[in-house]
Amino acid sequence: MNEVKTPKKPLAFYYMIVLVVILLFNLLAMPQIVEHSVKEVDYGTFMSMTEKKEIGKVQIQSDEIIFTDKEEKQIYKTGVMTDPELVDRLYASGAEFSSEIVQQMSPVMSFLLSWVLPIVIFILIGHFLSGKMMDKVGGGPNSMMFGMGKSNARVYVQSTEGIRFGDVAGEEEAKENLKEIVDYLHDPGKYRQIGASMPRGILLVGPPGTGKTMLAKAVAGESNVPFFSMSGSEFVEMFVGMGASKVRDLFKQAKEKAPCIVFIDEIDAIGKKRDGQLGGNDEREQTLNQLLTEMDGFEANNGVIILAATNRPESLDPALTRPGRFDRRVPVELPDLKGREDILKVHARKIKLADDVDFNKVARMASGASGAELANIVNEAALRAVRDKRAFATQADLEESIEVVIAGYQKKNAILTDKEKRIVSYHEIGHALVAARQTDSAPVQKITIIPRTSGALGYTMQVEEEGNHYLMSREEIENKIATLTGGRAAEEVEFGSVTTGASNDIEQATKLARAMITRYGMSDDFDMVALETVTNQYLGGDASLACSAETQAQIDKKVVELVRLQHEKAKRILSENKDKLDELAAYLYDKETITGDEFMKILNGSKTEEENAGIQI
Repeated sequence: MNEVKTPKKPLAFYYMIVLVVILLFNLLAMPQIVEHSVKEVDYGTFMSMTEKKEIGKVQIQSDEIIFTDKEEKQIYKTGVMTDPELVDRLYASGAEFSSEIVQQMSPVMSFLLSWVLPIVIFILIGHFLSGKMMDKVGGGPNSMMFGMGKSNARVYVQSTEGIRFGDVAGEEEAKENLKEIVDYLHDPGKYRQIGASMPRGILLVGPPGTGKTMLAKAVAGESNVPFFSMSGSEFVEMFVGMGASKVRDLFKQAKEKAPCIVFIDEIDAIGKKRDGQLGGNDEREQTLNQLLTEMDGFEANNGVIILAATNRPESLDPALTRPGRFDRRVPVELPDLKGREDILKVHARKIKLADDVDFNKVARMASGASGAELANIVNEAALRAVRDKRAFATQADLEESIEVVIAGYQKKNAILTDKEKRIVSYHEIGHALVAARQTDSAPVQKITIIPRTSGALGYTMQVEEEGNHYLMSREEIENKIATLTGGRAAEEVEFGSVTTGASNDIEQATKLARAMITRYGMSDDFDMVALETVTNQYLGGDASLACSAETQAQIDKKVVELVRLQHEKAKRILSENKDKLDELAAYLYDKETITGDEFMKILNGSKTEEENAGIQI
């Protein structure tokens, strides 16, 4: 998460504010102040002061008379009466006629009220607001301006309602590493007796959604020591040096409260490699340098351990990942079959489920899903149960929620024409039939031609029987490419034309074929030569060729040949099984969704009731 900083206003902006305040004060407040300084008296008092010769200056207006005493310390006003001899009496009393009594009175006071008072008020308001802001960000009398140099790390302590290791499933190796850290913080004596010391830093790396931050929260829940949590982006400041100041303040607090744990999420925000180029990010590099200094300055066994999480470990500076700083790297990978099953069970505690739910089957269907996606699948199942007005979620809810996460919701208002529906039926059966007629292919679990919000008009789901598949042979990848081309091949065999429905199949088939040649060394021409490098492996993997232009042309040619060969194989399989292709497509056209068991019964020759009725399309 990147912070959005408000840009600093230029100095002229604040001068303009002061000027506007002063002008408004003179136009609005000053007349009111002057008005309140004039004392109103009756006409008799005015006549008495005239007779006693106590009037200093006088101003006669159409509706009132304004006058002062001899010392000109007080301003008076009274109403106008019909008095023809008034002017003569005023001359006789020694009064001085004036047209601007209010403006000419007390110039010092006028200056103070017009200019000094507004500035003082403005300064007091600014001082009050700055003090409030410092208090808000945790600053004090010695804090830097607006607390920008102060660390705003969140501190957690043990909580009976917090996340524990029992709430984290599917990452047993990572939990073992972190349990050792918690044990050390609880009882460091047994480690010191043998001379062992804990790693100074532990780096959690893995794809998004695998539970890196949740593991750190579990450490906070299990530990009795203070736990400081902060995101890498929170160190980034507008001014150079402020991020480094935050690092110093964070580690100062950690050392004062040792033993403790400091967790920095998304550390790649400040830990990127320093390239030394002109115009680089000086603020980020200074922050990184300060972090390196603080981690290297720890004394042995002082009880402060650093946890950090990232999904871009290759971008981190080597000085940060060397032994002595981050001594241990803990992979938090996508869960395997057993891990997915455990994760589903953990999240299923929060909802009501039917007694016959098979978590193993759901876990096999959700192959490749992360912990966050599995949590979303369970929640979608509960939401579906509520929509259907049921008090608990069923196996069907969980299976449907997998499809929702993968392909989106069913588009109820998307109605295909009969021609489009026939094409999609043949397309999906083409995938399934090619997969079924090849060896080393995952069995078909479900086929549907109901459009989804992701844009898919239908899909074929295959599920491995033995869970995760870590290694793939050359034959298996070639069979997978043939299966991907089976949809387009079915259109060609049945209709003699092609549509745009195979765009995603083409993309995946091309990606697999290119990987076989450039990364897996499965080409006779290039042998075991790496022609392509992959960066950001946990964020989808950005591939870039590392070869000459001539070699790239040869690679393109080999990719085209490989995909074409498998495409021809798929068309041959479908042509040889044309009767089954028509039969299965007719059944799918009528039912719209069929299971893998129904598909295999028809493929192996068993007649269903619908087929005996003679369904035709």
